Amino acid sequence: MPAAKGSVWEIGVEDVMAAGLPPEEARAFHVELRRLAGEGPREGAEAVVWRAVAESGLMLPDHPHVLHQLVYYSVYATWDRASRGPPPYWFPSSIQAEHSNLGKLMKLHGPKLLGPSYQDPVTSFNIFREFTVLHPEVYWSIVIKELSVVFHEAPKSVLDTSNNSKISGTWFPGAVLNIAECCLLPVESQNKTDETAAILWRNEGSDDSPINCLSLRELRDQVMLVANAIDKIFTKGDAIAIDMPMTCSAVIIYLAIILAGCVVVSIADSFAANEIAKRMEVAKAKGIFTQDFILRGERKFPLYSRVTEGTSCIAIVVPALDNDAGIQLRNHDLSWKDFLSLASSLPRPCNYHPVYQSADCVTNILFSSGTTGEPKAIPWTQISPIRCAADSWAHIDIQAGDICCWPTNLGWVMGPIMVYSCFLTGATLALYHGSPLGRGFGKFVQDAAVTMLGTVPSLVKYWKSSKCMEGLDWTKIRKFGSTGEASNIDDDLWLSSRASYRPIIECCGGTELSSSYILGSLLQPQAFAAFSGPSMATGLVILNEQGIPYPDDHPCTGEVGLFPLYMGATDRLLNADHKKVYFDGMPTYKGMNLRRHGDIIQRTVGNYYIVHGRADDTMNLGGIKTSSVEIERVCNGSDENVLETAAVTITSGFGGPEQLVVLVVLKNGSSAQCDPDSLRIKFQKAIQNNLNPLFKVSFVKVVPEFPRTASNKLLRRVLKEKLQQEYSKYSRL
Repeated sequence: MPAAKGSVWEIGVEDVMAAGLPPEEARAFHVELRRLAGEGPREGAEAVVWRAVAESGLMLPDHPHVLHQLVYYSVYATWDRASRGPPPYWFPSSIQAEHSNLGKLMKLHGPKLLGPSYQDPVTSFNIFREFTVLHPEVYWSIVIKELSVVFHEAPKSVLDTSNNSKISGTWFPGAVLNIAECCLLPVESQNKTDETAAILWRNEGSDDSPINCLSLRELRDQVMLVANAIDKIFTKGDAIAIDMPMTCSAVIIYLAIILAGCVVVSIADSFAANEIAKRMEVAKAKGIFTQDFILRGERKFPLYSRVTEGTSCIAIVVPALDNDAGIQLRNHDLSWKDFLSLASSLPRPCNYHPVYQSADCVTNILFSSGTTGEPKAIPWTQISPIRCAADSWAHIDIQAGDICCWPTNLGWVMGPIMVYSCFLTGATLALYHGSPLGRGFGKFVQDAAVTMLGTVPSLVKYWKSSKCMEGLDWTKIRKFGSTGEASNIDDDLWLSSRASYRPIIECCGGTELSSSYILGSLLQPQAFAAFSGPSMATGLVILNEQGIPYPDDHPCTGEVGLFPLYMGATDRLLNADHKKVYFDGMPTYKGMNLRRHGDIIQRTVGNYYIVHGRADDTMNLGGIKTSSVEIERVCNGSDENVLETAAVTITSGFGGPEQLVVLVVLKNGSSAQCDPDSLRIKFQKAIQNNLNPLFKVSFVKVVPEFPRTASNKLLRRVLKEKLQQEYSKYSRL
């Protein structure tokens, strides 16, 4: 636990000096802190005091983190989380609320839709959100007009529930469009012109160079060029994979594939060859765009060679460097230059007539690991981008003119989400061509004047511990986003303080939802490492162990069940029974067959939400979901002395990212030949070679046997709970 006083009024000048401020500055700081805190302790005044301090500008981004810790933890030293819930650190002002996207919408439509119960965007937020759950067709008919979605043929309605066999209903029936085209058109209401900056980027290692810029016109021209070249090789409806870092070229390729009426197969660039092969086979991909190498600093990591080992399909290879001499390609593969030359006979800029298709046609196949060992192939339709952009518009408040940066990859759900969240709202997409771990990334955020920075908690933890971002100016940032894994309170404190205590919008959802089912909001007070409520138009209940919903607003912990009418969620899987995976065995609530998501969540006092992991033994490693079964399969074959393994995750006492622990039962007589550290090294190597090089084994523990059910099912949860108790006890020492 960071150092703190019993209350903010107990902080003395000497404490401020010990936190890193020079004597004269410390005295001035202390005087102002006392003024903001008031004359003395007042029962229940912690949040009032913190708000006054945080909004005053007293604590600066350049102040030592230990000073921010001292003030924050001292202010809330007397706060009882058990009876009051998580303490808030950010509060919406009436001016901020009215200038937010959702605030403007509520101000315009709230009085008509809610009647006398409507007061203002902040006070009436929960009432309005409940209205959107009961009347989703009303909400979506309003929101879709805020996005640059242009229908080639208008939908007959927003929602059709007449088909009883379709549990999730039919959204935008009859609509025909091309969602990639929608990303490329000027929109007057968003002040989005052909000269608007569509993408900003910088290459790693060029940290003092000017920011590169691609206008909307230039983006459209390049997408059309690539789409024309695609037509020379592929046919409408073909599945075409992308396995490369999320660069400017990757985004152009992504939009071009969809513009051409083909289907993107998203593969993360960190996957081993066998995982690439598995995804190519499931998606029946006809080709793949990749890169020769992945550059990280001065190091080159081969990518093309992994792709060729994983598939015999035609590969189009983009050079990592413009002046790269290239590598030896297979006879049927194409260099990026030769691929583009297929459209060289066309006039410049070349036009392309988009392929218009129904709203429910598939445009993107993404993958999410389950507990079976085979990744679920999740198809996104043209409706999915509308949902993810709408949630970013409403909750993260991405507006026209925002500059948004979220280090991710098109192989993971956040990659496509960022593409659509920017291009359908009129915002600019900011891409750093390199690792987000170093100072170069932070300088890019500063130089590009990023206004929305997305993160993964483990990334924030690294930034904080390495101190690599010290001295950079992040004060242009209006809000942060965070997803992928559980956040840590102190890491979030550090992150928010870097931008003068801007809010961090926590997001938790799934690839199959194309969005988050619980989120933060700029119309609600935010608490570190917590979600302030369900997303707009999302209905959910929390189920007890018998599958019975707890009362709404009742503090509880259990498995989440989602209302089935969820706009943008999948209604099919390519390699699994969708109904069996998401609906069979789920209880009925108010006449609705609930949708399974698999998270164990807690609703706290004060109606915040905290995610406690997966109900199905799926784990989250560095923002990547995988299954215990997959980890165990690889580890079991890595040493002949291993009888069986159990893979679980634990977290620190303050929350944060999950840490992988592998428990081992050895064969008889093998204990003398195996020590935990040597096993950890072997497991690590096997996992990196066969699953993902980003997965890290924190430690290995040898045990005599595993707890099991009467039917011999491994009780991983029992192992996890016991290990978590041991770790938490140790971490407090």
